[in-house]
Amino acid sequence: MYLNSDWRILTVGDGDLSFSNALHAHIKPSKLVASTYDSASTIEQKYESNALSTLKANNVDVLNSFDVTNPDCWQALGQSLHSFDVVIFQFPLIPAFVGREAYESNTRQSSMNVLNRSLLHQFIKYANEFALNPNGPMLCYITSKDVKPYREWNIEGTLNTGLHAEYLGQMPFDISHFAGYKIRNVDRDKHVKDTSGITYVFSPKACSEQAVQLSTQLTKPAYLTPNYCSLCRVGPFIALEDETKHINAKKHQQMVRLESDWQAWLTQFYSTNSQP
Repeated sequence: MYLNSDWRILTVGDGDLSFSNALHAHIKPSKLVASTYDSASTIEQKYESNALSTLKANNVDVLNSFDVTNPDCWQALGQSLHSFDVVIFQFPLIPAFVGREAYESNTRQSSMNVLNRSLLHQFIKYANEFALNPNGPMLCYITSKDVKPYREWNIEGTLNTGLHAEYLGQMPFDISHFAGYKIRNVDRDKHVKDTSGITYVFSPKACSEQAVQLSTQLTKPAYLTPNYCSLCRVGPFIALEDETKHINAKKHQQMVRLESDWQAWLTQFYSTNSQP
């Protein structure tokens, strides 16, 4: 993950705040604001080891109960509205629903796949509308795992449909560069295996000088080029027969259904919300 110490950084959904604390200690950005979905009391109860008091002692602003899907939470940035160069969301994941009834109620209209995509889509949307400074690089970083189910969210494909922010590329996330950072289970005080991560980069300023400079750090996977299936990340196809066989395969058909569900969510969302 490329970060510039001159950048003004906002972190969102930073469970125990260890990532924000690592940024403060090792990157020393010109400005850092951290935010968590949980309340301050929940953080202290859930995570025996957390960086809440450490960040506050170092005069780092921490916003708790920050829901990235709620525009009111973004507006609570106050004087920090439109003041950041990059907003970072590390290993986002919808919390598990407790009990069968809660799961069925929340997934009646949208699958977990769509719920996670919608979380990231709204993150990019509202970060651009409320947090990012139009005079800066206007970067959204999403770090995720390259394993199922995360790789089924099509982050580099159609996540930004309907948004002005473009997918610029991606770069590896090396946790060893962030001493003290622990990837947490979203629901409890447990560390998650340090699976290799990928940081996906989005910006509405793809042609800006800053974006061009950053592009030297980014790559785009081959499966986004012709003769590949970008949904399933397979290819290149040697012959039409191979491509046809893949398209008819159960795995591909499942990915097509997930993509169809995602497009349905986008249609519904923008029919009831103002266009980005």
